[in-house]
Amino acid sequence: MDQPTIKTDKQEYAVLVGVSTTRQDAEKLEEHLNELAFLTKTAGAQPGKFFTQNLPQPNPKYFIGSGKVQEVADYVKEEKIDVVIFDDELTPTQVRNLEKALECKIMDRNGLILDIFAKRARTAHARTQVELAQYEYLLPRLTGMWTHLQKQTGGIGTRGPGEREIETDRRIIRDKITLLKQKLAAIDKQKKTQRGNRGSLVRVSLVGYTNVGKSTIMNRLSKSDVFAENKLFATLDTTVRKVVLENLPCLISDTVGFIRKLPHGLVESFKSTLDEVRESDLIVHVVDISHPKFEEQMKVVKNTLAEIDSDDKPTLYVFNKIDAYTFEEKEEDDLTPKTEANKTLKDLKNTWIAKTNDQAIFISAKDKVNMQYFRKVLYEEVKKIHIRRYPYNHFLY
Repeated sequence: MDQPTIKTDKQEYAVLVGVSTTRQDAEKLEEHLNELAFLTKTAGAQPGKFFTQNLPQPNPKYFIGSGKVQEVADYVKEEKIDVVIFDDELTPTQVRNLEKALECKIMDRNGLILDIFAKRARTAHARTQVELAQYEYLLPRLTGMWTHLQKQTGGIGTRGPGEREIETDRRIIRDKITLLKQKLAAIDKQKKTQRGNRGSLVRVSLVGYTNVGKSTIMNRLSKSDVFAENKLFATLDTTVRKVVLENLPCLISDTVGFIRKLPHGLVESFKSTLDEVRESDLIVHVVDISHPKFEEQMKVVKNTLAEIDSDDKPTLYVFNKIDAYTFEEKEEDDLTPKTEANKTLKDLKNTWIAKTNDQAIFISAKDKVNMQYFRKVLYEEVKKIHIRRYPYNHFLY
């Protein structure tokens, strides 16, 4: 599937489609579609109407039912919609069927995330990782009409007897995948050498769901200018800075944000980038406390950390964006039962401080609220690790 082309004369318009099943209720589906809309904006298109359907399981032919397909087709034709984006991964057969039925570009969540990563990648390392993931995503989705790659013609060994164009395309892509893996292996070897040359400083990794403010925190701690923006995946390339906490130096890395339903190919391609997390001594798990489903986002991050064998490291929880937490404090005699939807910031602090044995810090990196306290706690955690590593030098700190 080709990447979406953002038009210069007018912005692309998209409709979003999701299915509510026994594993995903209507409330969760709405949240996922809202996130898909944010992804769509980040990719450069304008999200429009949501189409949803309740099904026991996705339809194998169209993902949605044939009646809903007709409803979407009528809307696409009437409103001249450019692209229809589905919240889950589509099979190659579903994509082909939907393209015929809707007569417009079809994308799924994985393809959209890959497109955003392609736009955001700045270094050769990130571009190689994204390109590899794109080709691995594209390979099973080739059709006879596909003409994205330039074809090799003539020459020994370029085309077998009776070989169809589609088979040549697949072979070209497999060759590209092999070359990209070799290139990535060389870059990874270089990165590993760089990490080994950083000496014995304590390593701290900022991790978290995408768009929780990791880069802003990095800028506050290191007084640097790491790119930060209120968009998903503003940071793809891991940035490492040397930071001195009081009189103790350490290395702090800002990593790519996690997200639910992250394409497996991306996780595989970015494992070298996530080596910074794997080799860190301390993880700072940044959470957007203002997000209504921040606990679900925390679970996504924990699951991803487990996938890269980094879920057992010492962790400091930092709840960011308290400036955006808008729930009003209740009067003391208010008898309204406490729920996740009406907890005050004070309630949340008490809850999470109890859960994490006082290792929960509430800050606003944007407004610099509690940043000094955060630095102090971070210093104490780094100091503990340093003393364990160098027990005879602890008197220096």
